[in-house]
Amino acid sequence: MYITCLDLEGVLVPEIWIAFAEASGIPELKKTTRDEPDYGKLMTWRLGVLKEHGLGIKEIQETIAKIDPIPGAKEFLDELRSLCQVIIISDTFEQFATPLMKKLGWPTIFCNSLEVAANGEITGFRMRCEQSKLTTVKALQSIGYETIASGDSYNDLAMIKASKAGFLFKSTDKIKADNPELPAYETYDELMSAIKKSLD
Repeated sequence: MYITCLDLEGVLVPEIWIAFAEASGIPELKKTTRDEPDYGKLMTWRLGVLKEHGLGIKEIQETIAKIDPIPGAKEFLDELRSLCQVIIISDTFEQFATPLMKKLGWPTIFCNSLEVAANGEITGFRMRCEQSKLTTVKALQSIGYETIASGDSYNDLAMIKASKAGFLFKSTDKIKADNPELPAYETYDELMSAIKKSLD
């Protein structure tokens, strides 16, 4: 019994913060988990930048409304869900992910939540659990599932390495070079083929 665990941003949809950096004209917000391995540190820094510029949940959600899945992502996900159970495990937030889940056909997602004040200011964030991706994969394994995992960033490495099969997808040259033992793919066809072999 297999469950495939996928990262969201960079794998199925474009990076939300990069899109928002471009829409808001604040280039420093392009920093993601590909650049900063410590997610808590990254989010605290992002909230500081938003506060400094007087931006809140409304502005980010307006950007997200214009984001479409990466071409081929929904078809890949539909086919994969016909082969095994799939869970998207993301460090993003419910308030960001919901419109994107609609465009992907409502797959299951485990993510975090934002603390938002009445005026729309994002005042904090609540992580679902420590090391959410690795913790979730280990929990699934503890109830009898083999996991297959794929992602693109530093915060995906632990769940990829802890799974029976794990793959980098659309990752950076540095992450690929630092983890030469992990198969790395650039297209959904390549990733699907690797997952199918793992399911045999």
